[in-house]
Amino acid sequence: MTSRYLSPTRRTVVKAAAVTAAAAPALLGAASTAQASPGAPAFLHGVASGDPLPDGVLLWTRVTPIPEAVPGSGLGPDVRVGWELAEDRAFTRAVASGTTTTSAASDHTVKADVRGLRPATSYWFRFTAGSAVSPAARTRTAPAAESAAPGVRFGVVSCANWEAGHFSAYRHLANRADLDAILHLGDYVYEYGSGVYPEAKYTVRRHEPRHETVSLADYRTRHGHYKTDPDLQALHAAHPVVAIWDDHEFANDGWSGGAENHTPGAEGEWAARVAAAKQAYFEWMPVRASTEGTVFRRLRFGRLADLHLLDLRSFRSAPAKAGSGSVDDPARSITGRAQLDWLKSGLAGSDATWQLVGTSVMISPVAFGSVPAHLLEPIAELLGLPKEGLAVNVDQWDGYTDDRRELLAHLTSRAIRNTVFLTGDIHMAWANDVPVKAATYPLSASAATEFVVTSVTSDNLDDLLRVAPGTVSAVAAGAVKAANRHVKWVDMDHHGYGVLDVTAERSQMDYYTVSDKADPAATTAWARSYRTRSGTQRVERVYQPVR
Repeated sequence: MTSRYLSPTRRTVVKAAAVTAAAAPALLGAASTAQASPGAPAFLHGVASGDPLPDGVLLWTRVTPIPEAVPGSGLGPDVRVGWELAEDRAFTRAVASGTTTTSAASDHTVKADVRGLRPATSYWFRFTAGSAVSPAARTRTAPAAESAAPGVRFGVVSCANWEAGHFSAYRHLANRADLDAILHLGDYVYEYGSGVYPEAKYTVRRHEPRHETVSLADYRTRHGHYKTDPDLQALHAAHPVVAIWDDHEFANDGWSGGAENHTPGAEGEWAARVAAAKQAYFEWMPVRASTEGTVFRRLRFGRLADLHLLDLRSFRSAPAKAGSGSVDDPARSITGRAQLDWLKSGLAGSDATWQLVGTSVMISPVAFGSVPAHLLEPIAELLGLPKEGLAVNVDQWDGYTDDRRELLAHLTSRAIRNTVFLTGDIHMAWANDVPVKAATYPLSASAATEFVVTSVTSDNLDDLLRVAPGTVSAVAAGAVKAANRHVKWVDMDHHGYGVLDVTAERSQMDYYTVSDKADPAATTAWARSYRTRSGTQRVERVYQPVR
């Protein structure tokens, strides 16, 4: 790669809000109307940015050099791709530019890790290949590492199943003018064959490939198909994305040695499948690979917040059987030893006001045994667990209690305050305290808090039961709260996203829902808000969203 950096002629004073407000509709239109031209390169999969640093950001695109060079095909010549970054959408105040060559070896994806930028600044970027010019997109750098940032605001999403609905939640986040970045907590893509999840009669739209993704070509094709969605393209064009993976980027309920949705022999070796999935992920996502080629890494947003991002699939032990004592076995781990030590060291050594931990599965202990029998089966199906009944969800930290005990003991013994776990996976919205001893809560301490966001489209309770939202789920939610006093709120029915607003005084999650995941023009509405005030380690309800 070659690149050059230009000294800005003046300091940018236009905030992200003003830039994005004016740009979002145009970004959506540009992203959704790209067409291939025979014999000429084209940018058919949008552009993206991610992992913002105080002095840099990662830029991404995918170029189609010839019409036959579709994702996963292995076809197409090498292509020289240029990128440029500027202070304005007209690109009259250029800041940096460069060129690189991409080929079928990387599925014609392109990444540029741009440095030398100013902190807390919005920029515009685009790519060129021959006469083709990509849509212009906006990105933003993080605050300076030692700055007293007044606030930071993230859109928070997880679990976007193409076949289960449209990505309206992404569109509404793309149209927001007040976000510093998007935090995607996993299940960005799903691996299933068409008509499997949900079953064919409830499928809203068909994904590609139609069969289950197993090979490198399969995962590339699936990622490429997702990135033709106009709402997803608009999200990436409007905000930098910080992403981690969960299981469906590989296969359902994955762990270090296999998955519920993987058959050795028939589908090859698990290690080969994981390697293919990871290669496609890092090709197609605006994410920097970290230690051992995984996604656990740390980003800083001034002295206000450190964001610790976890990989809870690559190193986890084999799942325990629901109801067995093996969930407490200290030899079993959800993080792996090296990652847990890395997290503990980062938490203890941080001087930031808030410790935000991106975790793909819920850390709060939750017992489901009190849920009525007629609801236990659909909840078990929702969680991907045996339908005979369950006491705990062993795919979460509940299945690896020694890691959780060690981490929470670390928080309390080191007096580490203001730790907030940000979670996806479970297709429900939750607001929880994270108790040291759930059985004696609230008399015992809360070590942290947790905000769980619902799914963008993946089925939740009302979808599985085919009932109206807020009917049957009221009984199940009431039973969960009664048996788990640290759970302050749970919504088992709706789809949508969260907006996390962090200041020195508090961290607040505003929960938003979409009207109908099957409607590409779905509207959005604020549902609830919860916050944790600095020093309290407890959540409390707030009766209006942050404005």
